[in-house]
Amino acid sequence: MTRLRVAVIGAGHLGRIHSKLLGSVDGAQLVAISDPIEAARNNAAQLFDVPTFADYRDCIDQIDAAIIAAPTDAHAEIATDLLKAGKHLLVEKPLATTAADADKLAMLAASRRLTLQVGHVERFNPAFTALGDIGVDVKYVEAVRASRFPGRCLDVGVVMDLMIHDIDLVCSMTDAAIADVSASGIAVVSDHEDLAEARLEFACGLVANLKASRVSPAPARQMQVYGGGGFAEIDFSGPALHAVRPSESLVDRDFDLDEATDNPLGYADTLFTDHLQLETKQLESRNAILDELHDFVISIQSGISPTVSGLAGARAVTIAEKILDAIARRAWYAEAAPSEIGPLASIRRRIETPHRFRKAA
Repeated sequence: MTRLRVAVIGAGHLGRIHSKLLGSVDGAQLVAISDPIEAARNNAAQLFDVPTFADYRDCIDQIDAAIIAAPTDAHAEIATDLLKAGKHLLVEKPLATTAADADKLAMLAASRRLTLQVGHVERFNPAFTALGDIGVDVKYVEAVRASRFPGRCLDVGVVMDLMIHDIDLVCSMTDAAIADVSASGIAVVSDHEDLAEARLEFACGLVANLKASRVSPAPARQMQVYGGGGFAEIDFSGPALHAVRPSESLVDRDFDLDEATDNPLGYADTLFTDHLQLETKQLESRNAILDELHDFVISIQSGISPTVSGLAGARAVTIAEKILDAIARRAWYAEAAPSEIGPLASIRRRIETPHRFRKAA
């Protein structure tokens, strides 16, 4: 089978990772790297011994597919050009900075029968993929995702940079429409929100509370998933997955609560042996980005939709945009004088400074 000729657009941190791992993907060959920054191109040429281009358009005729690891605000333009040229794409998350652009890309790929995959790599994390084996009927989700200040990806805030991972993961748990969004956030060192929290409510009853920070002293990538059949705790960094299932007596409420109340210490000692059964899932060590690349190539070769399709990526951007709108409304309400609070004032602020904050004083 002829190997797919793949270009990597963007020679930064993620671009270099993709370029390196492509050499381990059956059916694919790295043939070009593009970056407008000369130093980045020179470094890539030395590392990977492939032609480099300042303008990605100059290598379009030499490729079958591309991985876009450019700054987020360039995704829509680059992806549109490449899709119109008939190229399959893996676009790093988020798919675009606006829901309108993300929807257009998903529709363009579908109309041309091209693979459009979005780089929500946590879908391939072994701790998350093992969640399906446990079979928790998800009703409630809590997630915390935090990092030290990255010094990059500052063209978007923490919602599009970090929280969108968990938005996508929650969306993968339900096809139900989003029913309500509430959120708050604050800028600390950048012009966008650096801390944010959101509550998502879906039409099916699923509720998700998400928190994200990119100014944390310590990193964290954790999620708790609760359902009628138990709950699970995911550590994406480990990775690790722990599940807790209630005993039949607990589900049926066939136990003596009065005895537990009278002897709380003794009950606590036996809670996780007699009533809540703790299981630590054994996980296979895997490279999630490599699995993502294999999925991309297999999707192109087979015509089967990738694990994270363009439609899935667009859905995550749509919900992220709703979160940013909710943050902007709250920020405007807090800063405005009472006489200014109203529909027209709110609309004006959202037009003048969409999804942005003043720098912290």
